[in-house]
Amino acid sequence: MKIETTDEGLRAVDAAKNTLTVRTEGWTPGGSAPSLHDALGAVGLEDTRTPDVVLSGVVDLLGFPPVYAPIREVDTGEVFELGAGTGPLSIPDGAYVLHIGSSVHAYVRFDGPATVEKPDYERFHVRFPESTAVSIGFSTGIQNDTEVVTVPRTPAGVAEALSAFPAGHRTATADRSFATMRGRPPRVDFGETLSVPPAVRDRTEDADARLVVPPDLEYLFPVAPLAHYVGARVDVEPGATPRVETPGGVDELPAFPEFQDAVGELLERTFYLDCVVRESGPYASDLGLASVLEEVGVDADALYAAPPAERFDAYRAVPFERVADRFPDWHLSMSIAPRYEHVPTLSHLLANVPHVRIAESASLAETEWLDNSLDDFYRADAGPARAAPGDVASVELVQPELGPGRTHGWLADGVPIDAFKTLPEAYENRTRYLDAAGEPTSVVAILNDGEMRDEHAEVAALYRRRAEALDLDVSLRENLAVDELATVFESRHDLVHYIGHCEREGLRCADGYLSASSLAESNAQTFFLNACGSYHEGIELVRKGSVAGGVTFNEVLDSQAATVGTMFARLMVNGFSIERALDKSRRRIMTGKDYAVVGDGTHVLTQSEDFVGADIQVDNLGDDRYRVRYFMDAPWITGGAFRSYLQETNETHLLGETLEFTIDRARLLEYMAVADTAVLYDGDLHWSDTLEEKLGRE
Repeated sequence: MKIETTDEGLRAVDAAKNTLTVRTEGWTPGGSAPSLHDALGAVGLEDTRTPDVVLSGVVDLLGFPPVYAPIREVDTGEVFELGAGTGPLSIPDGAYVLHIGSSVHAYVRFDGPATVEKPDYERFHVRFPESTAVSIGFSTGIQNDTEVVTVPRTPAGVAEALSAFPAGHRTATADRSFATMRGRPPRVDFGETLSVPPAVRDRTEDADARLVVPPDLEYLFPVAPLAHYVGARVDVEPGATPRVETPGGVDELPAFPEFQDAVGELLERTFYLDCVVRESGPYASDLGLASVLEEVGVDADALYAAPPAERFDAYRAVPFERVADRFPDWHLSMSIAPRYEHVPTLSHLLANVPHVRIAESASLAETEWLDNSLDDFYRADAGPARAAPGDVASVELVQPELGPGRTHGWLADGVPIDAFKTLPEAYENRTRYLDAAGEPTSVVAILNDGEMRDEHAEVAALYRRRAEALDLDVSLRENLAVDELATVFESRHDLVHYIGHCEREGLRCADGYLSASSLAESNAQTFFLNACGSYHEGIELVRKGSVAGGVTFNEVLDSQAATVGTMFARLMVNGFSIERALDKSRRRIMTGKDYAVVGDGTHVLTQSEDFVGADIQVDNLGDDRYRVRYFMDAPWITGGAFRSYLQETNETHLLGETLEFTIDRARLLEYMAVADTAVLYDGDLHWSDTLEEKLGRE
C-alpha cells in the first residue's frame, strides 16, 4: 500500500492499483491522535480488517466517495449513517470510528462532535467544528504471499489440497460472505509426499464438517467451492455414496451428474443465508433481504458467530426453497475439465465462490452461431449487417452446457460461445502485476490502420478523460512496425488497445505481421485486439504473460469494430470487469458473438470509487415519467451490498439484485448528470452524459 499527498488530500493505492482519494481541508500531518488500533478492537473490527497503513494528522474536513460509510461510537457501538439521505447529520460528543467501504478500505478514528453530509452525488463529507486530530488507516484485500501445500497427484492428494483451502479465510463468522473476508487459499504443488505448512494445518484442523466423495476428479472439482466456503474436510472413499457429515448428522448426496446441482444448491443456500445472518454482526447495513430470516426460522443472533459447521447444519434444516428466488442469480459459474493440471487454478478461483462444474459441450454449426448472435442483437434492437469472412485464422466454436450464473468461464478444450475462455496461466500471471503500487496505470492505444482513425481518436479521448482521476499514463502510437509492436507487448503496460487488422500470420504492422508466438513474453496485463480473427493471438498473449483480453473470432466491419472499441474503452476505465465490459459493448452490433474474452474474464483493470460499475436501463413511460432499472454486478467480489442514489430508504441490497424506480424527467436528468456509466435507452446503449443531452432535447 502506498500513500501519496495530492492537491486534493491523500491518495491510497494498493498493489492492484485500486485507489481511494481522501479529500482534506486544513490537513497537517503528525501530532497526537487517538488510537485507531484500540478503537477497531473495541468495536470488533481489529481481527478482520487490520489497516496496512495508518497516518495521523489534524484536519478540518474529510471527503470520501459516497459509498457505505457507517460511523460507530467506540464505547456504545451505536451506529450513525446517512444512508440514502444527504444530511446534514450531527454527530454528538464521543469517540468514533468511521469505515469507508470502497475499493480500498479506509478507517478514521476521531473524537466528535462532527457533521456528516453529502453535498452532491459524488462526495461524502465529515466536517469538524474546529481542527481535530484524527488517525486514518487504509487496508486492501490484495494477497500475494500465500503458503504452498504439496500433495500427491492422486484423488486422495487433491482431497488433501481441498481440505487445506479454507486456511485462507479471515473469519469463521458469517462475515466470510464479504469478499474481503475470504483470503486466497494456499497454493498447490504436486509432489511425491504430502506436505502441509504448520500454519495451514493449524487453521484447518478444527473442521467439524466433512464431505465424502468417490476418488474421482469429476466429484472433487464440483465439491471444491462448498468445501472451501464451509471449511469442510474432504475425504475420498472407493465406492462411496457422496455425503455430508456434520455434528448434526449425515446427509447423502446424489451421484454424478446430479451431484453438481446438489452441491451448488448447498453452496447458494449457505452463502446467501450467511449474507443475511451477518446483519447481527458489526458490519450490519440494513440489508433489505434480512426479512427472509423470519420466514425460514433462522436465528441470526445465535448463528452469526457460531462455528461454520453449526451454521451449515442450521441452514440445511430450513426451507430455503421458499425464499431462494428472492436472492440474486449466482454471479459466476466455471466449467472446468477435471484434470490434475487444473487443480492449482482452484486456489485462484475459490475465494470468489464460483459454481464449479465439469465442462461439457456440443459442436456448433456456423448457422447456429450466426443465429445466436442475431438473436442477441435483435433483443438489443441495434446494428448493421456483418461482413463476409476474409483471410483470418479459423476458430471452431462449441456450444457449452453452462451452469447457473450470470457470468460463465470455460477452462477446458474448445472455444465456447457465451463464456470467457480461460487458461491456468491467466491466474498465475496476475501476481506479475502486483508489484507497482503507486505507479500510473499504463495504457497504450495503437492505430495500425489509417481507416480506423476515428475510433483511435475517440478511444484516446476516453482514456484521457479518466487519466487524472485514475492516474492513467496514456500513450498513443500509430503505424508500428513488427519490432515496435513487439516491444509494446514485451514492455510493462496495464492495457494495450490495438486497432487494426489481424490475418493468419498475425497482427498487421507497417512492415509485415507480428505473431504473438514470436514474443519472448507478454507484459501487457490486459489487451483488446480489435482486429478481425484475433482469437489465436489473444490466447498466445495469455500464455506469454497477460491476464485477460478482448478478441474476435471472425471478420468484422470497421464501423462495428469502432462501436465496440469505444464503448469497451469507456467501460474498462470505469471499473467494469473485462467480461462485463465486452459483453455490454458487443451487444451494440449485430454480430456481437464475434467478440469474446480470453483469460480471466472477471479481471478488473481500474477500480471505480463506487466500487462496482452500475448497469442502468431507462424506459420512457410517457407523461414525463421514466422507469429506471438499476443493477450492480461484480463477478469478482460477490457478497457485497449497495445502495442506489435513487432510492429513498436506507436499506442495502446484495450485488446482483435489480432495483426499479419510477421518476420524473427532472430527477432523471439530475441523475444522468452524475451517473458516469452506460445506460440502455430506447434499444441502444448510451453514456449517461450523452443521454442527458438527448433527453434534454426531447
